[in-house]
Amino acid sequence: MTSKPPPLFPRLARDALSQRIAQALTEAIVSGRLKPGDRVSESAIAREMGTSRAPVREAGRLLESAGLLVSKANRGFFVRTITADDLDSIYELRLCIEREAAARLVRVGGVAGVVPDLHLQLDEMTGRSADGQVIHQIAADLQFHRLIVKNSGNSRFLAVFDTLASEIQASTALIDRVFDDPHKIARNHLLIIDALETGDEGEARAAMDYHIGVAREAVVNHFRVLEAGHPAPPPRKVP
Repeated sequence: MTSKPPPLFPRLARDALSQRIAQALTEAIVSGRLKPGDRVSESAIAREMGTSRAPVREAGRLLESAGLLVSKANRGFFVRTITADDLDSIYELRLCIEREAAARLVRVGGVAGVVPDLHLQLDEMTGRSADGQVIHQIAADLQFHRLIVKNSGNSRFLAVFDTLASEIQASTALIDRVFDDPHKIARNHLLIIDALETGDEGEARAAMDYHIGVAREAVVNHFRVLEAGHPAPPPRKVP
């Protein structure tokens, strides 16, 4: 007899099921266990998690609103396929939010309070860059940026950022490596901290413009090459 494969999703208690199922699905998508175009089977997930199909369906609707799933009539939910144009739009919106979040952080006097946490996150990023797992590096990188957005004090900025972060993780989990030196990427975040510590809103905006702009160009162009059916380009040198 062959043994059954381990379930993809854990069984859950019945409190806040839809939100917890949505989180489990998000983690499966951003880690690459659920791929773009994969069907999200309500019955299979409900069976593995030990629940009914209703909260799974509600979780699907939540992730459809977040841009991670799409629904098809009479067929259910599928993991959204993100195009290069989609990703470019995501980065454009991210840039608008993070530029102003950095400036607002300076304006409200929150820099000194968050800088120690930013340095701790840089240490995490540097450590993650050695494990060779792109998804871990992306998560650590996004957490650095989330600290800035969160401490800016604008809750709407944070809500949008969290949605964008899930989409960025889901899409970039599909590619091997864009830049040639993950350690240098981590160190380049020091330029953002330096700009914040000047106390100049313009410097903070400019640093974020440059940092996200470089990532936007590299990641979007990488996707365009793959969409055209060409082999993945070699990793870029970190500027």
